[in-house]
Amino acid sequence: MKEITAQQIEQDFSMREAILACKEALRLHASKAASVPLREKLSFPKGETLLMPAYLKDGGMGGFKIVSVFPENSQHGLPAVPADVFLLDTETGMLAARLEGTALTKLRTGAVQGLATDCLAKKEASSALLIGTGGQALRQLEAMLAVRDLKRVAVYDLDMTRCHAFVQNCQKVFHNSETEFVMADSLEQAVRQAEIITTVTTSKRPTFDGDWLAPGTHINGIGAFTPDMRELPTEAIRRAAVRTIDTAEGVFAEAGDVLSAIDQGVVHPNDFVELGTLLLKEDAFRHSDEEITLFKSVGSAILDIVVADRIYKKFLRE
Repeated sequence: MKEITAQQIEQDFSMREAILACKEALRLHASKAASVPLREKLSFPKGETLLMPAYLKDGGMGGFKIVSVFPENSQHGLPAVPADVFLLDTETGMLAARLEGTALTKLRTGAVQGLATDCLAKKEASSALLIGTGGQALRQLEAMLAVRDLKRVAVYDLDMTRCHAFVQNCQKVFHNSETEFVMADSLEQAVRQAEIITTVTTSKRPTFDGDWLAPGTHINGIGAFTPDMRELPTEAIRRAAVRTIDTAEGVFAEAGDVLSAIDQGVVHPNDFVELGTLLLKEDAFRHSDEEITLFKSVGSAILDIVVADRIYKKFLRE
C-alpha cells in the first residue's frame, strides 16, 4: 500500500491539477458515473467520526475518507480534525493507498472553488475578497489566484490580529505574484469593490449584507456545511441570476444558508443547478457581465476520491 504524506501532496500536486480533477469529479457525478453513498457518523463521548465513501463505476478507483472532529485533541498536542483518505483497488478490494486527509481536503476544497470561479466569474475579474482566515483560507486564495489574474485581494476576519498575520503570510507565500494583499478595514466597502467573493467560515449568521453586492459579482460559499450555519446572506442567494452547487444531495441536506432561503420561500430547489451538469452541457455559465453568480459547496467524497486517485496515479508514474 502506498503512503502519501501531507508534504508530498502539498509539494507535488498543483492547484491547477486539482482543479482539473474536481472538474472530472463533478462531471462523473452529474453523469451518474459515480456512486456516492450517504456518509455514516459514529458519535463518541468526546467527538465524532465520519465515514465518506465513493466509487467511480467506469474502471476507476473506489475509496473512502475518514474524518474525525475531537475538539479536546488540541489540549494533548493532537490535531482536532484528523483525516485520512483510503483508495481501494476495485478489482481485488485491496487497499492501494492511504493519503493524509487534512492536506487533501484543503486542496480539493480550494480546487472546487477555483473551478467554480473559473466557470462563473467574469473573465476580466481582477479584484477579490476573502472572508475568513482559518485553516482552509490559504488554499482558497491560491485557487482564486490560479484562475484569475487578480490585482488586489482584500481579506476580512472578525479576529483582526489573525487577519493581519494572514495577510503578512500571503505576501510571503505569493511573493512572486503581482497581487496586492490588504486587510479590509471596511467590510461593506470591500464587498462593494470585489468582483469575486469567497467566504470560508463556519458562521451561524451571514458574513456580509447581500445588498452590498455590485452587479457582476461572483460569490463562493465554501465554509458553512451544516443546517445551522448561515454563511451566505439570503439576499445574495435571491439576487443571483445563476445559482450553482457541488451536489444536490449534499447542499439540500446540509447547507444551512441555502436551506434557510428555501424555507423562507425566497428560492426553490429547482432554482439551483449542479456545476457538473453545466460542465456536461458545455454551455455559457453566465450570460452577461452584469449577472450575479453564486456557487455553494458542502463537499463530497467524490471530490476526495477523484483527487486522491489522480495524486496516486501521478506518484506511480514518477
